[in-house]
Amino acid sequence: MNFTIETEREKNGLWIAEVMELPGVLVYGQTREQAVAKVQALALHVVADRLEHGEVTSDLMSISFIAA
Repeated sequence: MNFTIETEREKNGLWIAEVMELPGVLVYGQTREQAVAKVQALALHVVADRLEHGEVTSDLMSISFIAA
């Protein structure tokens, strides 16, 4: 499964990064790189939780991130 990360810079200078395929997986960072790293970590936590609870399908056997 490919996860798309969208980033945007706020007026206050902070960066927002969001994984489009996982609702609610959104973080702020001081830099774009920091926001992307933090959102990847959060996405992996969400996927791990879903694995633990049997809520995933076979398409999660391989995970990759694409920065948009």
